Amino acid sequence: MGDSLIVGIQSTKTSLLQPLDPVERDMMSVYELVYESLVNIDDDYLPQAGLCESWEESGNGKTWTFHLRDNITFSDGTPMTAHDVVATAQYILDRANEDGTQNPGYYFNLKYFVKSISASGDKTVVVKTAAGRNYWGVLYAMTFPILPKDRVAAENPPGTGPYMISTFEAGDYIWLQQNPYWWQTHPQVQEIMFIMHDSPNAVIESYEYARVDTIFTRSIAAAQHKSGTTSLALDYRTNQLETVLINHRSYPLDSLAVRKAIRYLIDPDKIAKQVYMGMVERTDTPMIPGTWMYNDTLDSYFVTDVAAARTLLEEDGWFDTDEDGILDKLDASGKKKNLHLRIYVYEEPDNNVRVETANLIADMLGQVGISTKVEIMNFTDIQDKLEAASFDLAIASFAMDTCPDPGYLLMTGNTGNYGLYRSNDMTNLCKDLRTQTTQSGYQQSLWNIQARFAEDVPFICLFYRSGSVLTRQMYTTARDVRELELLRGIETFHP
Repeated sequence: MGDSLIVGIQSTKTSLLQPLDPVERDMMSVYELVYESLVNIDDDYLPQAGLCESWEESGNGKTWTFHLRDNITFSDGTPMTAHDVVATAQYILDRANEDGTQNPGYYFNLKYFVKSISASGDKTVVVKTAAGRNYWGVLYAMTFPILPKDRVAAENPPGTGPYMISTFEAGDYIWLQQNPYWWQTHPQVQEIMFIMHDSPNAVIESYEYARVDTIFTRSIAAAQHKSGTTSLALDYRTNQLETVLINHRSYPLDSLAVRKAIRYLIDPDKIAKQVYMGMVERTDTPMIPGTWMYNDTLDSYFVTDVAAARTLLEEDGWFDTDEDGILDKLDASGKKKNLHLRIYVYEEPDNNVRVETANLIADMLGQVGISTKVEIMNFTDIQDKLEAASFDLAIASFAMDTCPDPGYLLMTGNTGNYGLYRSNDMTNLCKDLRTQTTQSGYQQSLWNIQARFAEDVPFICLFYRSGSVLTRQMYTTARDVRELELLRGIETFHP
């Protein structure tokens, strides 16, 4: 590998370099090389010391104290102190808590974890946790970029990372050079040029014509580049969880037997292969598979079994009594009801994978006589339907937070619980999670939550979307290349 790298990214909206206000996905991987945080997330998705060298909790997790490393310097030569950390966090919190704001900032979730933050001298940061969040998960919230205290809202502020932004031409390119003040061994790659493109297809075309060495893409078309003698493909997981939402207040989805039958009928592996060209990472629960948090003892719940689905539906009283190919049943008033479900779906521009998914699911449910109607909507309309709980099934995705805490999807009355799933057991399990101050306790709570998830079928997880880094130069040994950190590991790579 040489001492430079040219990367193709999609960028049309970034006109100012403000790391606390990113407006485009690919720019996050640029900022990640320039700015560092108190805590890093490693290949096992565990928090590790970053700009802090250690931490401890007290008061049953109500206070977390972070001790900064010595001799950390911004790229302009200014020493970094606890006051910079506090000023950065306070800027994030003030924006997030501003009344009536239309733009709470990218890192606004910090307000759910942090009640207050202060400096005790130059090397110690003290965090008081928000109510109900005195738990180990707060470490994942400490992954925001640290900026100089007097530059938190400035354009192109200096960072403490391995690189600094030397030149920026909006819509054209960004040129990164090594940060001479970086506190670790300087990377082999001395400079990185990011060439901006206006569309995903333009990014791929630039790679095909060898104008760039490396690209990031979530396009299904990238699957054709997965094998070759001159190109390497690194799969990466996004934070986008694709799901089938279920309305628990809609008859007959209030029946656990019907929900389990639907889960038995849906074949996520078939969807992944036929629709997504394998560019997904399968998961049966909201947690990240292959990591410490994932409960892999529940596999028997998540199999595709048409015969088992038929049995459950029959036990719940569903038969095709009039032989029209659709299951029916007498409701509480004695009126015959067909088992008919509305499947709502919305699409991303120029991407019909969710519509294909919905149609494939309709075929799967039709195997046993469940009648369906797929309705395609725009994002605003389906959001209105979800918020009004006016749906049966919906194909929808969630942008999962860095912190592994699915409570907002599962607790009674929470914002992401569109299906109106209600379980006192689940709510208590999620509350218990938010009292755990150790990794082992946190893991056990997450495993308990997933076991309840398997039993109750609040909704159905299909997979995390994935993408590809296509490159002609290997630049990392990181096992977990992930969205928003697609060049992670370049600072320590030495072939």
